[in-house]
Amino acid sequence: MVFKRRDKPPLLSRIRHAVLPRTGWRRSFEYLGHRVRRLPDSPHRISLGLACGTFVTFTPLFGLHFLLAALAAKIARANILASLIGTAVGNPLTFPFIASLSLGLGRQILGYGVTGRDFGRVAKAFEQFFIGLWQSFWSLFGYGEPQWHKVTLFIQDVWWPYCVGGILPGIASGVLVYYLSRPLITAYQARRRAKTLERARKIRQSIKSESDVKKRSPYSPANSGTTG
Repeated sequence: MVFKRRDKPPLLSRIRHAVLPRTGWRRSFEYLGHRVRRLPDSPHRISLGLACGTFVTFTPLFGLHFLLAALAAKIARANILASLIGTAVGNPLTFPFIASLSLGLGRQILGYGVTGRDFGRVAKAFEQFFIGLWQSFWSLFGYGEPQWHKVTLFIQDVWWPYCVGGILPGIASGVLVYYLSRPLITAYQARRRAKTLERARKIRQSIKSESDVKKRSPYSPANSGTTG
């Protein structure tokens, strides 16, 4: 690739920059806001796209958020690029709160409870999931026995409650993002449209003024016949 860095930064450095961007989170969010406002689409479709991306961040399908956001925007006839930007709601700063809220609510809805003992089971489920996945992988090559029941425990104790618990907060957050962003985008587009019209008016006025000056000039073709 032409623009690929020759000196690839160390893994720890890349992780640090993912959590703490060089330009800071404030600059990053300002840049995303600038991109959203300049999207060439209606305020409704842009805001709906942001809502789709926000809703998707409350699902445990990490690594597929972009794909799911684009699919949701396609179904809702929203702006796809805005939906991808909307997934920025889920970031290293917010994911701990999103995961805790979704998982806790899901376990309450399913009747698992949210006591310390239950969260201990969740931590155990994470551990057993990776162990079971690793052992089941090697069993395909004849090493040991498959341990898919450990993966099933993770799905039952973590993944499924996260899915169930993320629905309501995801919908609420999506609706909130929609109604907060739409008037801002509408006002920005109206202001930008007014500036564009004003700029075009000044250009027309400038051209007209130059044309009037040429007509009044004694050296212009219109006046050359009368001065002879």
